[in-house]
Amino acid sequence: MGITVEKIQRINELARKSKAEGLNKTELAEQAALRTEYIEAMKANLRGQLNNINIQEKDGSITNLGKKFGGKNAKKGN
Repeated sequence: MGITVEKIQRINELARKSKAEGLNKTELAEQAALRTEYIEAMKANLRGQLNNINIQEKDGSITNLGKKFGGKNAKKGN
C-alpha cells in the first residue's frame, strides 16, 4: 500500500519527541516499525523507477533495465 502522509507525520512527531524528551519503549518500537515501513516503501519506489529506465545501445537497440536486471534482485528480496 505504501506509506501515508499520516505515518510520515507520526515519524516526524516521534523524532521531535525523541530529541526533546525521549521515547518510552512502546514509542521506540512504533518508531522502529514506521521507519522500516518507510524505508521499504522508498526502496520499492526506487526499484519501480529503475525498472522503467531504457538505455539506447550503440547499435540503436533499446534495452529495458527492468527486464534485463529487475528479476535478479526481486528473487533475493533486495
